[in-house]
Amino acid sequence: MLNRISAALASLPPAEQRVGRLVLSDPLIFSRLPVAKLAGLAQVSKPTVVRFCRSLGYDGLKDFKFKLDGRLHEGVLFVHRSVDVDDKINDILVKVIDDTMAAVATYRCNANRPRIESAVKALVETYRSHKRIEIFGLGNSGIVAQDAQHKFFRLGIPATAYGDSHMQLMSASVMRAGDCALVISNSGRTRDLIATCDMARRNGATTLVITSSGSPLALAGHIHLAADHPEGFERYCPMVSRLLHLMIVDIIATGVALRIGIEELRPDLRQMQSCLLDKRVF
Repeated sequence: MLNRISAALASLPPAEQRVGRLVLSDPLIFSRLPVAKLAGLAQVSKPTVVRFCRSLGYDGLKDFKFKLDGRLHEGVLFVHRSVDVDDKINDILVKVIDDTMAAVATYRCNANRPRIESAVKALVETYRSHKRIEIFGLGNSGIVAQDAQHKFFRLGIPATAYGDSHMQLMSASVMRAGDCALVISNSGRTRDLIATCDMARRNGATTLVITSSGSPLALAGHIHLAADHPEGFERYCPMVSRLLHLMIVDIIATGVALRIGIEELRPDLRQMQSCLLDKRVF
């Protein structure tokens, strides 16, 4: 990528050449600074920085920095956002844990309490009406959907998770008023999940979405539970984002259990625990 920039430098306008030389002088710094800082260092306007990226065939500054960062870290970017290629095990341990703790602490401060309350209320009403709770997710989010089903199942609350796009659309097509659809997506831009959410909503179901703010899916659901993290949806293995999704599911499931009432759920919980005792070695 840097060789490509060097080869193209002479053919670029003088202002864009200055941006190119800035990249070549310190690619790592370039990948981490905002556009205003980059424009100041190169002594050009902010649109010139974007034009430079497009002149080289990239969609814009974000796309250029993403690919530049990936080259510099030789794939580390796709594993975890905070680690570097030469990190020792202790560095990895500290960075991964600190990144996760910071994300959890940030969510604790920024979580939208009224929306969480609304989501819990919708799920409780669906349970009490003996309606359907359907959970949808694909890829990494499909694993979170399965975890959500397991949590509700352990509480004695019937729920079904679908990780296949065809099954999701079929399920959404027969949902009705009083049913509840929980849609989970890191990016919020997966076409199949958006279509499933739209179908469930058109059929009268209450749609809850756990996804990033400003995404198409965030706008498609009735209740949006934001899960935002700088890790972003372009990561191949979104670690912290997935943990945030699991935590939000935990919060919702706990809220639902308490609103239904532990005494109401206790007989099923005891029976389930009793059945599992025979499977243990003492």
